[in-house]
Amino acid sequence: PPKRFFGAARNIEHGGSMTILATALVETGSRMDEVIFEEFKGTGNMELKLDRRLADKRIFPAVDIDASGTRKEEILMSREELATVWKLRRVLAALDDQQAIELLIDKLRKTRSNAEFLLQVQKTTPMQTNDDD
Repeated sequence: PPKRFFGAARNIEHGGSMTILATALVETGSRMDEVIFEEFKGTGNMELKLDRRLADKRIFPAVDIDASGTRKEEILMSREELATVWKLRRVLAALDDQQAIELLIDKLRKTRSNAEFLLQVQKTTPMQTNDDD
């Protein structure tokens, strides 16, 4: 099972960690491909899903924003940053995939850092009082 494989680093003397970068081709029509993907998906910390339709239109990076993300992002950033990221995700989810990635790319190009980008998102995204906490 994948969890046993990924836990191998902990079994090394003095412990350790393991970083694995893997790719999987999905939506091939093969049930076996789907089973393998689902088995490994549950053990990963981050998933970046590419969108063939965006790539076919020569829009890069061809990222499916809604299907991509990081597990436990709450331990990677402050509460304020996390709230801003969630607001951004809600705005992007309301758009079609092409509009979302083009808007994100445009806004990222206009800032010099992640902090500046998140500040811009915070300033331009309407406040929502019911689920910011």
